[in-house]
Amino acid sequence: MTNCNHCNHELTGNYCAGCGLAVKIKRIDAHYIKHEIEHVLHFEKGILLTIKELLIRPGQNVREFIAKDRSKLVKPIIFILVTSLIYTLINHFFHIEEGYVNFNSPENPTTTLIFSWIQNHYGYGNIIMGLFVAFWLKLFFKKYDYNFFELLILLCFVLGIGMLIFSVFAIFEGLTKVKLMEISAIISVVYCTMAIGQFFDQKK
Repeated sequence: MTNCNHCNHELTGNYCAGCGLAVKIKRIDAHYIKHEIEHVLHFEKGILLTIKELLIRPGQNVREFIAKDRSKLVKPIIFILVTSLIYTLINHFFHIEEGYVNFNSPENPTTTLIFSWIQNHYGYGNIIMGLFVAFWLKLFFKKYDYNFFELLILLCFVLGIGMLIFSVFAIFEGLTKVKLMEISAIISVVYCTMAIGQFFDQKK
C-alpha cells in the first residue's frame, strides 16, 4: 500500500479515490505533446470550423458562444493570441515591415515607441485595443444587455479574424512583392464593422 503523492490518500487501484490522480503517470512522448497542443488550442473543437463560422455568421456564432454553447468555437483569448502569432510569424518571415500599424515621428518618440511595441506584440496589442473598443461599444450599444466582458469576447473573435485577413494578404505580398497590406486593412475594417453590426442587430 502506498499513498497518493498529491493528496496523501491511501491508494488501492489505478487511480486515487481522493483526488482522481493516476497512480502511474505516463511518460511524456510525441503523442502527449500533440494532445497537449490540441487541448490548449482546442483544435479538437475545430479551429478551421471556428474560422469558417466566424467568416460566414460572426454575429450569430458569437451570440451563441456567449449565451448557449461554448464548446463549438475555439476559446476567444487563445484564438486572438494564436491568430496574432500567425500574422507575426508571416510578417517576420516575409519582412513586411509596415504591417498594419506603422508610425514613425522624430517629433513624438513616445508615440513611435508605443506603435513599435504594438507592431512587435500584436496579440497583446489587440487585447489592449479590444478593451478600449469594448468600452465604446458598451457606451454606444447600452440598450443591449451585454456586459463589458461579453463585448471583449466578441472583439477577440472579430480581431482574430482580422489578423487572419492580414495574414493572407501578407503571404500574397511576400510572394508577389505587390503592396497589398492597405487593401487588407480596408477589408479587415469592413469585416469588423459587419461582424459587430451583425452581433447587435442582424436586420440592420
